[in-house]
Amino acid sequence: MDISSDYIKTSIKPWFDKHLKGDPVIWAIIIVFSILSILVVYSATGSLAYKKMQGNTEYYLLKHSLLVFLSLGFMWLAHKVNYKYFSKLSRLGLWISVPLLLIAFKLGANINDANRWIIIPIINQSFQPSDFAKLALITNLASMLAKRQNNIEDIKESFLPIVLWSGAICGLIALSNLSTAMILFATCLLLMFIGRVPLKYLAMLVVSGILIGTLALLAGQRLGTAVSRLDNFFNSSEVPFQAEQSYIAIATGGIFGKGPGKSDQRNFLPHSYSDFIYSIIIEEYGFIGGVVVVFLYLALLYRAMKAVMNSNKAFGGLLSAGLAFSLVIQAMINMGVAVGLGPITGQPLPLLSMGGTSLLFTGLSLGIILSVSKGDDEGKNEN
Repeated sequence: MDISSDYIKTSIKPWFDKHLKGDPVIWAIIIVFSILSILVVYSATGSLAYKKMQGNTEYYLLKHSLLVFLSLGFMWLAHKVNYKYFSKLSRLGLWISVPLLLIAFKLGANINDANRWIIIPIINQSFQPSDFAKLALITNLASMLAKRQNNIEDIKESFLPIVLWSGAICGLIALSNLSTAMILFATCLLLMFIGRVPLKYLAMLVVSGILIGTLALLAGQRLGTAVSRLDNFFNSSEVPFQAEQSYIAIATGGIFGKGPGKSDQRNFLPHSYSDFIYSIIIEEYGFIGGVVVVFLYLALLYRAMKAVMNSNKAFGGLLSAGLAFSLVIQAMINMGVAVGLGPITGQPLPLLSMGGTSLLFTGLSLGIILSVSKGDDEGKNEN
């Protein structure tokens, strides 16, 4: 026992301290989510892989595992970079986001009656520009708020640039993805509130957001879908098929679940590996598993907000808060839809759902949050 203890102190712990910097609780949460994601996606895609891949049930397991490890790699690289550099890159990211969103809307691949994806040549991998735009907008918004703290009430110099960029990016996303635009808009409002933007300006922004969202719905592709989903949720006497299968999965999970890989509803529930993966988690791991997942997201938000409270720089605190809000709000909406608390949105569950480039941008976001906590810790040590 003494040899093992000495080995941990002299070899393993120094390695972790050197290569995995930042908040250790966030690192632990990410590792738990990564393992759970691989297990649940493998279970949820078994039938799909058998049908589409001629019996190769490991196809999606290998593909998703590769993306999870790539996401962890992106996160590790991002956490090694001083978060202040992301402020300089964010405005360029916004200027790149605008044409990418327009290209996706006009020329992108149409999936489920929405043009949200650009197919990357050669590797034939779909790329969703809204993931890139979200990261760029939140980072730039945090930067603008931090630089304008001394004159935050100046409409022309401070508020107008914030409104223009937030409205433009959210409006362009809303053309083909209303729920993502609404989550991003809510994140921007929270970030502005933390950044001391006066309430009267926030009220003006809400009104502007409603107008821009309405115009985007009328000009975009999602008006019919949005109306149909709201009508099904509030007025329809019949439960939509997806929601019904989700409720069955949750109801049959019980307290302790059926066990890993023993889901029955994965054979019937559409998008059980993405939009409704939380239902499969509860079916296999029970009510306890579902509560643990909620707790992990709340713990992630708490640790990110702790970085805000302890941050020496306004930009670092606002950046950590904005990225954490974006991830956790999306997670709460996804889980709320699964249990029947909201209309179907088509939002994946961050860190758990099977995805493509969305996993990589989630990794980047978490890496930046870790970079903020790492930078603050190093600053304290220097003092």
